[in-house]
Amino acid sequence: MIYVAAWSYTPENVRSIIARFKETGGLPPAGVKLLGRWHGVGTNKGVVVVESDDPVTMAKYLNGWADLASFDVYPALTDEDVAKSLL
Repeated sequence: MIYVAAWSYTPENVRSIIARFKETGGLPPAGVKLLGRWHGVGTNKGVVVVESDDPVTMAKYLNGWADLASFDVYPALTDEDVAKSLL
């Protein structure tokens, strides 16, 4: 399953986020494949797209950042998958 997670953070967390990102690279754990990550230039927002068959591992990945940012997460389908669902 592909997941899209849009994040936002408050200004007081910027330094902590930078420090953690430099330390960890923001890489997901085994079981979650990073497909892409985009940062909104000049904003407090961004998006990460990952693939995982394990929603618990996916939740653990994002929960590792939940003290510094909030997330809107949803599963996403490719055009091919959506076409299969059309009536």
